[in-house]
Amino acid sequence: METKGLFINGKWETKDRTYALHSPYSGDVIGNISMADEADVKKAFEGAQAAYETMKEMPAYKRSEILFEVVQILHERREELAHVLVLEAGKPIRAAREEIDRTIATYQFAAEEAKRIYGETIPMDAAPGGENRLGFTWREPLGVVVAISPFNFPFNLVAHKLGPAFAAGNTVVLKPAEQTPLSAYLIAEIFQQAGLPDGALQVITGDGRELSDALITDERVKKVTFTGSVGVGKLIKEKAGLRKVTLELGSNSGLIVEPDVPLEKIIPRCVEGAFAFAGQVCISLQRIYVHESIYEAFSKRFIEQAKQLTIGDPMEETTDISAMINRKEMDRIESWVKEAIEQGAKIGLGGKREGSVFTPTVLLNVTNDMAVSCQETFAPVVSIVPYNEFDEAINMVNDSMYGLNVAIYTQNIMNALNAAKRLESGGVIINDIPTFRLDHMPYGGIKDSGYGREGIKYAVEEMTELKFVTIKTTF
Repeated sequence: METKGLFINGKWETKDRTYALHSPYSGDVIGNISMADEADVKKAFEGAQAAYETMKEMPAYKRSEILFEVVQILHERREELAHVLVLEAGKPIRAAREEIDRTIATYQFAAEEAKRIYGETIPMDAAPGGENRLGFTWREPLGVVVAISPFNFPFNLVAHKLGPAFAAGNTVVLKPAEQTPLSAYLIAEIFQQAGLPDGALQVITGDGRELSDALITDERVKKVTFTGSVGVGKLIKEKAGLRKVTLELGSNSGLIVEPDVPLEKIIPRCVEGAFAFAGQVCISLQRIYVHESIYEAFSKRFIEQAKQLTIGDPMEETTDISAMINRKEMDRIESWVKEAIEQGAKIGLGGKREGSVFTPTVLLNVTNDMAVSCQETFAPVVSIVPYNEFDEAINMVNDSMYGLNVAIYTQNIMNALNAAKRLESGGVIINDIPTFRLDHMPYGGIKDSGYGREGIKYAVEEMTELKFVTIKTTF
């Protein structure tokens, strides 16, 4: 089996210390992955800092051209890249192609945004003493950015870090998830082919816990952008000090379903939001609060729709649900479901393992204090809960440590706007599921869901520093 190396300063470096990479679905070994140590991280930072001298002087049109070339290469290699997602992440092939398409769009947005990094003029004479002065701002790149990415969208979530970083003129040291390094290697290869200067992108693979201090505390690091667990995110923020930080952490996304909506039109979308990629999505639909007058009808139809999902090999075109990322995560969600049953919840569907797959699971009679509700399941498990009054539904959605995306289905404009104002989250989706995301919209959470915003324009702002300049026009 081929050993995959680190990507440092434009060259591949194979290490003696490796770990075996297994396919989530079959369990087969699909590669041996080099494990970096602190010396490798230091070398990567040295190269990234040196490359920054080139990147910060590179004109906007050139940065844009490199990103557009990446877009073109991704188009040409779309099917190959989708197959890598199937192999290393267990993502069904149709969903894998969708991720590659979103990745292409994300880099295209970044290519366009590279030419739109504006400053503004300041009316200096708005204050006494500002007469005969011109004031203006511009944005400058930060320097070296550390990007730490998760397994669930290894191409597109990396694009949300690399795209804006390079658009702004930064360099990046990328640490991909242990389960999904192959996609990171490929994107490094693609950026090199597209003309990115050597050293501007470094890829460090290995044990995240072992490398975390070296990655976060180095004095050359100007920003850390991390997508992952709440616990790790809080540790990063503690260690980062005065460095800029963007954290996209956990969620237990809630949805309110009002009694005036057409169930036949929304239920297929709700099932998709709950079970796409086996629920391993930050904004996967986890909690559904349905008005009691339609609760029985909604639950019945939802379960019937979920029964139509095809479970199987992620390479098959018809597969909807496949393997969870590893057996440890299956053990965790299985224990949470059993605990919920012991506490009074009822299984409407699923709740069992089939090989490497946890079957689509619908839980009824769930309360907000159960782990399957108040924690992030990150699994194909959804709860359906009735409510009586609108205020009750708002309160149940807000009764959460998280606040990433939440949603409401309603035809009542007053309730829609009321929900938009009162729901405690970074995003409120009206008449769609909380899993909805486009790659140029602002995206991020409050409470334990994170800190800062992604979405290319907004990420560029967070990956630049604002500089103010004033000129006195008379002596």
